[in-house]
Amino acid sequence: MINRLKYLSLIGFFAFTLYACSSNKKEELELAEIESCHGDIPDRFNPSGNASTAVIEERDAPISHEGMVWIEGGEFTMGSTDDRGRKDELPAHRTRVDGFWMDETEVTNAQFAAFVEATGYVTIAEKKPDWEEIKKQLPPGTPRPPDDVLVAASLTFHSPNQPISLNNAAQWWEWTPGASWKMPQGPGSSIEGKENYPVVHIAWDDAKAYAKWAGKRLPTEAEWEYAARGGLEDKSFPWGDDPVEKSGFMANIWQGDFPVTDKGVDGYKGLAPTKSFPANPYGLYDMAGNVWEWTNDWYREDYYSKITEEVSVNPQGPKDSYDPQEPTVPKKVVKGGSFLCNVSYCEGYRVSGKMKSSADTGLEHTGFRCVSSN
Repeated sequence: MINRLKYLSLIGFFAFTLYACSSNKKEELELAEIESCHGDIPDRFNPSGNASTAVIEERDAPISHEGMVWIEGGEFTMGSTDDRGRKDELPAHRTRVDGFWMDETEVTNAQFAAFVEATGYVTIAEKKPDWEEIKKQLPPGTPRPPDDVLVAASLTFHSPNQPISLNNAAQWWEWTPGASWKMPQGPGSSIEGKENYPVVHIAWDDAKAYAKWAGKRLPTEAEWEYAARGGLEDKSFPWGDDPVEKSGFMANIWQGDFPVTDKGVDGYKGLAPTKSFPANPYGLYDMAGNVWEWTNDWYREDYYSKITEEVSVNPQGPKDSYDPQEPTVPKKVVKGGSFLCNVSYCEGYRVSGKMKSSADTGLEHTGFRCVSSN
């Protein structure tokens, strides 16, 4: 019998690439990602199909900078300057950004709940897929999946009960009906008492809708990386070059045998509340670890290699997306790493590190923060 997770991948119902960043093996671990082009795509993934998105209007009132930090513009070296950089982090190049405001923390459950209450917004994870729309993308004759598969769901993390090979991320990701920002681990879980935790199971389309409502926007990759560095030049992490454990656990990451045992030496197994770890020199929290954060940029593996300017000024990223591993799937850049990143497996919390994911994908370790230019 076909594994249900693989079947969902086959029919194009969920899309996800886990782009891990092993420092030694430079091993790319990928969960199958199915085409979700911006043209004739299912309502399940089409942001225009979300009725509540359509009624969200640009904010007329002055933008509140409460809970934000002003980042003075400047020039820096963007990309990897150590020996751990992957192809999409190279070559390092000079970049300049104008000043901007940035949320000092990732958007929290309380903040996202206020947005939902004000707008009635329904996240992608909470929407039941429409088979009539999905099958338009599929080969003729593709069988309809069971009704219990075509339900609102999202991807949650589950530890295997024994050591496994790290070449198949499907072994620790599970498609969980009912999982969403309100029930991060699925039915029976809750965000009650976790109002100051980062909101998760947020797709790029969801983050974009929140930013519009707040009168803000998602950061460019250049803005995000400049802010994460906190004024430190040519360093691997927001706090410098020391390994995370040597610096007294400066970020919420995985300690132990990934993905089997998280020892929680940093004080947390899974998500941590915002501001649980020291801020970087700019006063920004969790620019490493806790949750991956969406940027506005499209993903191209070869983007840096095509930059010709001596200094790239306010780069907006490539005009389109291209990933040679999944050439038909448009993807966005995600930065910062998460509580699942591990020293021996995934150092995604390096400031130049990145992950690629389709805009319709939300997971238990994916959130965002916003910026504003004025």
